[in-house]
Amino acid sequence: MASSKYLSIFSPATDQQRRENFENYWDFTQQHGGQLFEDDKDLEKKRARLQHFQSNPVKLRQPLPNPESFYRNYVEMQDDPTSLDRTTLMLTCIYKFARHEWVGIKGAWDAIPDMAHSYRVEQKISRVHLAEEFCHVRLFNEMLCTCGLDRVEWVPLGPIKEKIYEQFPKVPGVFMDPPAFVTELMGVTFYCHLYKLFDEIFAEEPEVRHRLKELLDEITIDEVAHVGQRRNFIGPIGMGISKALVRPFYTLFFKDIPEIKQLLDVDKMIEHGVAFDFNDLPAHMIERTWIPSYCKA
Repeated sequence: MASSKYLSIFSPATDQQRRENFENYWDFTQQHGGQLFEDDKDLEKKRARLQHFQSNPVKLRQPLPNPESFYRNYVEMQDDPTSLDRTTLMLTCIYKFARHEWVGIKGAWDAIPDMAHSYRVEQKISRVHLAEEFCHVRLFNEMLCTCGLDRVEWVPLGPIKEKIYEQFPKVPGVFMDPPAFVTELMGVTFYCHLYKLFDEIFAEEPEVRHRLKELLDEITIDEVAHVGQRRNFIGPIGMGISKALVRPFYTLFFKDIPEIKQLLDVDKMIEHGVAFDFNDLPAHMIERTWIPSYCKA
């Protein structure tokens, strides 16, 4: 039965299992992304995949009715969200979610050792993990270009939020690991719900719908692996804390993006976060991602 293939992401793991899984994840990630181009914050296979999408562009047959309403609201919501069409709302929502990711990884990239000074496998994993996240921002940007939005700028958050994101990677692991894990889990939850939203919003645009799903797949496959990797840092007490953080973290984060409540059911996303066990992921994702051994039934 499919439902019994995988166990909860909150499943217990011994120290020995976690050590073995770090080694296993490192082997996976070297094959998965290919060579790290550190100066470019890029990875060989990710770069090639993006170039494939850019060399074979797909565009809306029916352009956005009012692109200026996107540009007016994508950094900060200026209009009443209920006055925007659902396509524009979804695209401003995607930008805002990705922008938080971008700000977080910018701060972390400068705070952790580069590959030449990464001596433990966990440090090497973290460097590649961040490079993957930079690749995700490029893929999100490609989603917006696919919808005809080619004037998007990636704008920093306010100085206080920027400072929080900069300091977060410097916090000792015992405090940082549970929220970092929950953040990755929140990303996967959001992407799974966004994937379904594409069916509704782009029902009349099959080529664009397919392309957006392909782009989102590239991100989600990495993020599912990141969920397992981040969970690997955490012992039993930390896992209890992590589970308790799901509801307040999801609630707080999604409250900061006013489009979310117009588009998605936050309570349902919280339920999915607490119950996450890999079983609902499609087979093509499972084949290409990484799942901790202790989450396999």
